[in-house]
Amino acid sequence: MAKDFKGVVNVDIRDSVPDWEPFLQPRALEGAPNVLMIVWDDIGYGAMDVFGGPIETPAMRRLADAGVRYSNFHTTALCSPTRSSMLTGRNATSNNMACITEASAGFPGFSARIPFENGLISEVLNERGWNTYGVGKWHLTPGEETDLSSWKGRWPLGRGFERFYGFLGGETNQWYPDLVYDNHPVEPPASPEEGYHLSADLADKGIEFVRDAQVVNPDKPWFMYFCPGAGHAPHHVSKEWADKYKGRFDEGYEAIRESILARQKELGLLPDDTELSPINPHGEPDGITGPDGQPWPQLDFVRPWDSLTDDERRLFARMAEVFAGFVSYTDAQIGRLLDFLEESEQLDNTIVVVISDNGSSAEGGPNGSFNESKFFNNVPDTVEENLKHLDELGGPAAYNHYNSGWAWAFDTPFPYWKRFAGYEGGTADMCVVSWPKGISARGEIRNQYVHAVDVVPTLYDLLEIEPPSELKGYTQSAIEGESFAASLADPGAAGRKTQFYSMLGMRALYHEGWLANTLHPPISGWGSFEKDVWELYDLSKDRSQMRNLAAEQPERLEELKGLWFYYAGVYRGLPLDDRSAMEVLTSPRPQPTEPRDRYVYYPHTADVPESVAVNIRRRSYVIAAGVQVDTPEAAGTLFAHGGVGGGHSLYVHDGYFHYVYNWLGERIEKITSDVEVSTGKHVVTAEFQKTGDDASTGSATGTLTLYVDDQEVGAGEIMTQPGMFALTGDGLCVGRDSASPVSADYRSPFPFTGGTIDRVVIDVSGDHYVDHEKEVLAYLHRD
Repeated sequence: MAKDFKGVVNVDIRDSVPDWEPFLQPRALEGAPNVLMIVWDDIGYGAMDVFGGPIETPAMRRLADAGVRYSNFHTTALCSPTRSSMLTGRNATSNNMACITEASAGFPGFSARIPFENGLISEVLNERGWNTYGVGKWHLTPGEETDLSSWKGRWPLGRGFERFYGFLGGETNQWYPDLVYDNHPVEPPASPEEGYHLSADLADKGIEFVRDAQVVNPDKPWFMYFCPGAGHAPHHVSKEWADKYKGRFDEGYEAIRESILARQKELGLLPDDTELSPINPHGEPDGITGPDGQPWPQLDFVRPWDSLTDDERRLFARMAEVFAGFVSYTDAQIGRLLDFLEESEQLDNTIVVVISDNGSSAEGGPNGSFNESKFFNNVPDTVEENLKHLDELGGPAAYNHYNSGWAWAFDTPFPYWKRFAGYEGGTADMCVVSWPKGISARGEIRNQYVHAVDVVPTLYDLLEIEPPSELKGYTQSAIEGESFAASLADPGAAGRKTQFYSMLGMRALYHEGWLANTLHPPISGWGSFEKDVWELYDLSKDRSQMRNLAAEQPERLEELKGLWFYYAGVYRGLPLDDRSAMEVLTSPRPQPTEPRDRYVYYPHTADVPESVAVNIRRRSYVIAAGVQVDTPEAAGTLFAHGGVGGGHSLYVHDGYFHYVYNWLGERIEKITSDVEVSTGKHVVTAEFQKTGDDASTGSATGTLTLYVDDQEVGAGEIMTQPGMFALTGDGLCVGRDSASPVSADYRSPFPFTGGTIDRVVIDVSGDHYVDHEKEVLAYLHRD
């Protein structure tokens, strides 16, 4: 609220009395603490050693030893929904964040647009005198609003962060990230060959942001939302860090779960009578069907270790080694940030909250994946294909994800994983809180049931801040989380009584120690929600959901089912959506302009994100590049869309024009001109004429013809992807191939040199190339 001017104003300033108070920037209370939120990605409850797991994380242990661990902390089972709750103190569907931002739908609760009535803690603290920094993964802007034409009100700087450095989407290549600095994209400062990795870059920026302000005003507190990409796919790390875990996973995922649970019990995280959930808790996939006979998704089952061949065990063990190295490397970078805070005497008065946004991810499926983009294209992985790339796992040529067995192990002792909102494997996650100056507890465990929605009200409590009734002109909604600040000092303080869950067609409600949930696998396409089978568990006695008590306590189950529908109304939890990943991601959404037959792109402009780029999926298309070639040695990218995990590129290399379609990193389909590059003005065209569909993958098949001016110079049969090239990153660009390279012929960004590019036109009208001959000739004769 603006303060009244209490000075005196006369005609002459010499006779006037100044009052600076109404004009000063906001100032926090003297001695106010800093706040550091660290949000890991896809780290299961039993992955890190700090929660009994096999992965070494000294920085996380350091924080836990200086504070408390919450053994009964929960999330929404998916990243964007959890992060929205973590920053607002409201439930995910109240934030319109029922799913990831790339999967928005035109319903209340589903639009992926956090209401401004649900203020973020960054917005609140920024108005109370804290500097506010966002570093790393954001994933809270609708996918269709991440391009440079979009309104930036839902970008980090529009939601209370003064500075931002990271990526807007759900995942990014750790070697070639799609970086945004404040409100504009930037290239990484170095290449993988020069030692670049995103985790180190983010730590550098976190330190830089704090230092920039502290050299001027060392007493001003700050809030930092620090979100590395680890351990979300792609699991990228150097061979050196992966090799630190050589042989550590050879025993397999069933065996390692036993040792993880034993350590969890030793640490006091779980009761001594906690049991290990069984492999495939509801049986083999072929034996489980939906209410109308739909099969259980093959994605969501685990292959027993003793059923694997030696090659499969070797492959799967290496996938786990790479993941563990990725997490340990990132922990080391966070350790550098903590070292800086300690050396600058800031760590003692910094509230640090560490969580993972959901359980471990099984999106690699039962065979793991060298290219996680297959998951988003509904294309299954095969062990044979993965084995070809064993030595490349974790490196710049890979986009890898471990198999579902390790998701199960890293979620020890719980059943299932990320996306499963009805099971602890999806929702039970690590949480560490440290504040040496304000919390006397050291290395203690807290067992209260708490949720990500409770973090913001807890911080407001600790900071002695009353949530504002109005923020930036918007009347604020009620905070839906509950502070657990009392439990930091009192192990016996009450926890959360009730929590609502709705995710990808799955439903659950926690109430007073009991959990009711539906047996309905997410993104399964089962539908028929009225026929769902409900389960009931007493989590106060059965954390790993071993005993379904639905038949024994039908009245209690009916009570909880009724409460679920009540809270679905309160928190906007309907409609339910269990469509497949590809169906959801490719559904129509608002676009900057209406879809058109022809798109024009220019060099020296920012990458165009996949969500708003021309859609060539499963259709005919023509790519025509107008080029002035000044020398026969000209080389470089004319057009590229996608990257190492899938995409296509038109480029000049070794004196010839080439078009490559990289089908999910597996089939590299290349058409090369049969004439050398000549100087002068040219139109280089790649025309794909669809002739059919591949029944096994849903891909389009057809003929790709390469033209230089109006002459055919090459042709071949190719197959195009059924879905997106990448969930995020590796967008469409002209004159370079940004991020990871589509083709192995070159190293990114492979800019076009030895000439100039006028523009690239992409036509999806379906018209044959010869209909454009007049336009080609007109261009060639243009001055």
